[in-house]
Amino acid sequence: MKQPQSNIAIIGIGTAVPPYLVDQADTARRLTDALIDKPDSARWGRRIFKQCGVQSRYTCEPNLLAEAAECRYLPSSSADKAPSTAERMGIYKRESVPLALQAARQALADGEVDPADVTHLITVSCTGQFLPGLDAALVHQLGLPPAITRIPLNFLGCAAGLKAIGLSRQIVLSDTAAQVLIVCVELCTLHIQPSGDKESLFAASFFGDGASACLVGSTKPHVKPIFTLGQERSILLPDCADEMVWEVGNHGFDLYLSPSIPKLIGEHIPPEVELLCGDEEPELWAIHPGGKGIIDILQNKFELTDEQISHSLGVLRDYGNVSSATILFVLNAMRQHLHESGSEAVTGIALAFGPGLTAEMIKIAYVPASLAGDEQRKTDGAYV
Repeated sequence: MKQPQSNIAIIGIGTAVPPYLVDQADTARRLTDALIDKPDSARWGRRIFKQCGVQSRYTCEPNLLAEAAECRYLPSSSADKAPSTAERMGIYKRESVPLALQAARQALADGEVDPADVTHLITVSCTGQFLPGLDAALVHQLGLPPAITRIPLNFLGCAAGLKAIGLSRQIVLSDTAAQVLIVCVELCTLHIQPSGDKESLFAASFFGDGASACLVGSTKPHVKPIFTLGQERSILLPDCADEMVWEVGNHGFDLYLSPSIPKLIGEHIPPEVELLCGDEEPELWAIHPGGKGIIDILQNKFELTDEQISHSLGVLRDYGNVSSATILFVLNAMRQHLHESGSEAVTGIALAFGPGLTAEMIKIAYVPASLAGDEQRKTDGAYV
């Protein structure tokens, strides 16, 4: 692969999860207890919970760990006991800010950037809203400049985290002094529905809660490895508007995921990747784990090795799908592995998908710490 040339990079990453671990096998057991009067739904639920590729995830809501009779989110004879949308949004407001702060502080420390030097703040979430919003809370509690440019990306779904990274690259491309802080926080489990239908059970099987953050800016001498950012591409796939639907309901947000999504991604994404990458063959594949079926079909279409998809599958296994925050979990795991294995510079691609169907993709390159410093010294020398 070609030596990475970009001077724009993800220079710091942070992740955070809430304290309550959701064990997949235990959740399937409690779900089966809740569906005791609906044996067909119980059988289908057990199967999808076992096959979706998740072993554990995290939630901000301790009631989701309760037995079936006490859990307000699981199916029951009376839906009236389920939390209303207003109650769920109250939990979101209370729990989202501490998680976002934890991830953001990690990213700032990892990137060795002072909060006062951040010029842009992009906040990303599709699982809750309140005003004044997450952006205002982060400015006050992180000590960011009051005049910082704030860009909330709300209700865009799983692809929004990568959309924010592409937008950040464009900002730094136009202003090399810009330091962009991206903070994604998603509390997906707040929207588990008290229903035994297949759509609700499928959505309940693999979403988790968490936050991630990153800093995007010009490369500089760095003691940690970084991902440089190349050209991005965003595409709204044709005739797919009804395949992924996310609407506000009386008991949280109602999500519909078509079983055709992996097939549609397999049909439409390969030519889009070719348009972005040309003759280059990416070695790194940071695939948003929107579901095991999506990873499987992309592995098949691009003839990827098990190692190339291991980070996406590992994040899905350990955290579930954390919507917009997930892609940074994948990149963080990939960076750690490449660093520990002593990898040289290597190029790749990051991909994420969301309602629309929308596909976001961007060229990336892993650069070891020594090379990151060398590249900056060459740039400084050229200016001198």
